[in-house]
Amino acid sequence: MSTPARRERFFATCAPGLEPVLHDEVKSLGLSKVERQVGGVYFEGTLADALRANLWLRTAIRVLMRVARFEAADADALYAGARTVEWERFVRADGTLIVDAHTSSSALDHSLFIEQRVKDAIVDHLREKHGTRPTVAKENADLGVYAHIFRDRCTLLVDTSGESLHKRGWRTFQGRAPMAETFAAALVLLSRWDRRAPLIDPFCGSGTVLIEAAMIARNMAPGLYRERFGCERWPGHDAKLGEKLRAQARAAATPSKTRLIGRDLDAKTIEGAKENLRAVGLADAVELEHGNALDFEPRKGWGAWIVSNPPWGERIGEDRDVARLYRDFGAWLRRSAAGFHVALLVQSGAISHELGLKAAESTRVLNGGIDCAILRADL
Repeated sequence: MSTPARRERFFATCAPGLEPVLHDEVKSLGLSKVERQVGGVYFEGTLADALRANLWLRTAIRVLMRVARFEAADADALYAGARTVEWERFVRADGTLIVDAHTSSSALDHSLFIEQRVKDAIVDHLREKHGTRPTVAKENADLGVYAHIFRDRCTLLVDTSGESLHKRGWRTFQGRAPMAETFAAALVLLSRWDRRAPLIDPFCGSGTVLIEAAMIARNMAPGLYRERFGCERWPGHDAKLGEKLRAQARAAATPSKTRLIGRDLDAKTIEGAKENLRAVGLADAVELEHGNALDFEPRKGWGAWIVSNPPWGERIGEDRDVARLYRDFGAWLRRSAAGFHVALLVQSGAISHELGLKAAESTRVLNGGIDCAILRADL
């Protein structure tokens, strides 16, 4: 009789403001005890569930697994609590690790000191048991450890994802200020696109929104192009499990004839977007055009969705240029896209009001630390 898989506690993180979208995603995977929290979504399950979450969650940044929670009012208590964890489950004694700490409202108020003490506890635990110790690696570490201390209570988590999940594994062309894949997916999901009507991105840049939309329309798992996730580097990981879940994800994909159209003013950027489409195997899924967004004439009766991240900041230049573009784009929407639906990621503030979308729903989000909004309206 086989031993039941060990149940664990997980926390999928996301950008501030995207918690409701991620919550819906986690629930759709059928995971247990799902709870929306600040900064992400809690759920319980097995490592197989965590790997499935890494494969399928479009708006998550990382999937973390809680390994300990204890009082840590001083350095000795922090060290003692961290030493009790079975670290050999997550990293070889001669492997590499990185510790990241955050603290608030606590006696231990220096994150670098907390990182050092947790690292010492891990190293001493493994050296005592195995006679050797792991080393710290700032990049590509075998194990990422997160220490959060709030009101003198420490939570230790290990990273099942490895690199941030916005790094899908297909991007070959960056372009200027590319939109994170997780935000592009959130924008498409919040647009309430029906996945059948045409979707247009008149400021498509490197094609991120269109690629995420194509993957959503085809039910393609966003993590399929990742070579591996963090938990697949842990000692004793069952490689057959990852192969099985990836095979199931590939089998779940379905064809789609939905029209996806992108336009950009820069010819080199259009060529770069084509590179990305080829890399993800969607070269024939999107129609790309070189030209001014305001010259595009959508067909009447399409009932299409316009989903985009209009340029701002370094992508265009001075504030007055952005304001003029937004005024012109808002006028174009009212003139040429009546009956359409629109969803835009814009920087918050006076500039976004230049669009003139007075009845738009607004979802506040933090994009790379910048206060932004996702606006949604029916024109």
